[in-house]
Amino acid sequence: MSRLLSLRPALGAAAAGLALGALCHPALASALAAHLGEAPRRALGLPHLGALALNHLALAAGGLALTAGLGVGLGILATREAAAPWRGGIDGLAAAAQAVPPVVVVALALPVIGFGGPPTLLALVFYGLMPVLRGTASAIEAVPPEAREAARALGLTRAQVLARVEIPLAAPGIVEALRTALVLAVATAAVGALAGASTLGTPVVAGLQNQNMVPMLQGTAGTASLAFLCDAAMLAAAALVRR
Repeated sequence: MSRLLSLRPALGAAAAGLALGALCHPALASALAAHLGEAPRRALGLPHLGALALNHLALAAGGLALTAGLGVGLGILATREAAAPWRGGIDGLAAAAQAVPPVVVVALALPVIGFGGPPTLLALVFYGLMPVLRGTASAIEAVPPEAREAARALGLTRAQVLARVEIPLAAPGIVEALRTALVLAVATAAVGALAGASTLGTPVVAGLQNQNMVPMLQGTAGTASLAFLCDAAMLAAAALVRR
């Protein structure tokens, strides 16, 4: 019973994701567009939409992997005594990166690294770095000092204290930070369509160009559905880590 209660937030997010995913069906998207006053027009087929969703998810996962590696690493570095003088600079750099809109990052990166996935991945890293860095640093700093002192009294080195005490105790907070970054990555990956990446933002851009609301609804609902489903997966992971 307690396990089921801990998974209630994940189940709620999963239900919302499935409901939004149902709106991607051509018949439902066309019916919704008609209800909004749009004349019925061509919708995307489910196979094509599924392929876009897989590409979208792969791009978001790649962005999360890069963000996690960089953000968790910098978050750990920021909590070390030797890096204390640099703490403000590290935090300010992450804040500045997130302050740049993803569309601007993609536009500026296009002439340098080309079209497709690379500029989108760069935008995902810029946008997700700050929550991961700050979440990791806060989670590690929240570890009780007594736990560190006890580990050092047992003869553990600083690296061993980090690996065996600090990171395991900080794991729920780090997972929560990664959850935020994943949802941001899924939502932001749609911008990759402007750089030529095949994502669920592609039908939104095409719909705007062709004045066709149906694929716009499908792409928007699909992106939101993926965000809720990924959020549900991370909520379930966080619940398991806390046990």
